[in-house]
Amino acid sequence: MVAPGFLANPDVVRWLNGIEPAWTALDFDSYNALHDEPSADNRAIRLEPGITVTDLSGSAVVRGAKTLLRHAVDVGGLKLTATGNLSRSVVAEMLGVIEWPDYEREELLRFNKIMNESDLLPLHFLRVLMQATKMVRRHRGILVPTRLGKGMLSREQDGALQAILFHIAFWHLNLGYFDRTPLAPWPQSDVGLVLWSLAAAANVWLDRETLTRLCTVPVSGVLESAWDFGSFAMEARILRPLLWFGLLEYRSEKGAGSVERHLYRKTSQFDRFVKFEVAIERSGTRQ
Repeated sequence: MVAPGFLANPDVVRWLNGIEPAWTALDFDSYNALHDEPSADNRAIRLEPGITVTDLSGSAVVRGAKTLLRHAVDVGGLKLTATGNLSRSVVAEMLGVIEWPDYEREELLRFNKIMNESDLLPLHFLRVLMQATKMVRRHRGILVPTRLGKGMLSREQDGALQAILFHIAFWHLNLGYFDRTPLAPWPQSDVGLVLWSLAAAANVWLDRETLTRLCTVPVSGVLESAWDFGSFAMEARILRPLLWFGLLEYRSEKGAGSVERHLYRKTSQFDRFVKFEVAIERSGTRQ
């Protein structure tokens, strides 16, 4: 658990601003178990690979991964640059077929007549993630699908594909790499705890600031930041990727002073896909 007196620390009290984190309800063993990745030995958190194709209809990651895999199979591999990114010609081909939440193709084209892979975040994320899962690999200057990747093209494998990509993304990939800001890998280092807290708290629309305080354990870099870095990192590294996997939905609204509020809540797929077995300290019951 956190150090004794942590929640009474004046900097923590100021940052929480009256919000009690959801994870404070967990008992000691469950809190610790949620810091381990899903495995056969860790029942505190597990991913459901048997989720249905209908349930996966909101997963842009599964759709995008299969689109990239099919294209790689059809053309015999995707050309890479010397640095290992997809070539501009491949980026141009994928630009018209990748579907992604809040992905404004026309807006991108307004500012980028010629695009590199890094200019197209959905494609960049998918390529990095799929190499990490070993569904594709580099071979003589091209990106080719592996046997594992080819096997994932069947509709019957969509649940397994979601589970593999999700597991690697949140427990083995540095999601802070994509926002290029300091303090990596927070809050991803507590991702199991954050996911359980979201499962408990995100049943209604809540803004990213509230969700950050409900679901994360703040560290010194967050508490000492002159701006709300914690909410930015939570959104970039947890909330937005969960949106891409179809587990959260998003909307924005104008707040006080015309400041845009970013709001999130769980989709029905969240609780079907991410399962927990933990003890609640206050009641001693199981969830």
